[in-house]
Amino acid sequence: MLNAFRRCTQRLMSTAAQPYPFSKTAIIPPPPAVPAPEPARVGKGLMSYLPQRLLSPEKLELLARFGKKHPERIMPGSVLQVTTNHAPTLFTGVVLAIRRRGADTSFLLRNVINRTGVEVQFFVCSPHVKDIKVLMRAGGKGSEGRQGTRMRRAKLYYLRDSPDKMTAISAGLR
Repeated sequence: MLNAFRRCTQRLMSTAAQPYPFSKTAIIPPPPAVPAPEPARVGKGLMSYLPQRLLSPEKLELLARFGKKHPERIMPGSVLQVTTNHAPTLFTGVVLAIRRRGADTSFLLRNVINRTGVEVQFFVCSPHVKDIKVLMRAGGKGSEGRQGTRMRRAKLYYLRDSPDKMTAISAGLR
């Protein structure tokens, strides 16, 4: 009785892999290891892939305009017009928030279309974004677009609840 108990506990406590008790068709073999090409193992062949991953000069210039230290930076409260490759091809709205994360920088635009609030998040370096045009700048000094009042918050999520303030910002365009 004691021997049977010991065998049972040894079997339950063992960490060795047990064979699969069911059908062999359910076992998925691990994918074969693909060896790295010879130049990559030596440390060469990397330069051919780098230009594919780097940003174009146009995207770098757009990215710089969303930085904090650019003289004509885009700030929350600005009214932008974004042209994309896919639908919606043209979207105009007020910048509610800017998320600065290097190449992953994005911004949130809001507009009221047919009495329905529409928010779209655009990534600055996305290949789908063709052009970003500033229609009205929020504060600051600059030549492009009209001057608007500078917002005192970094995120303007409160505009979701007050459409009057939203239309007041975009009314400067009419």
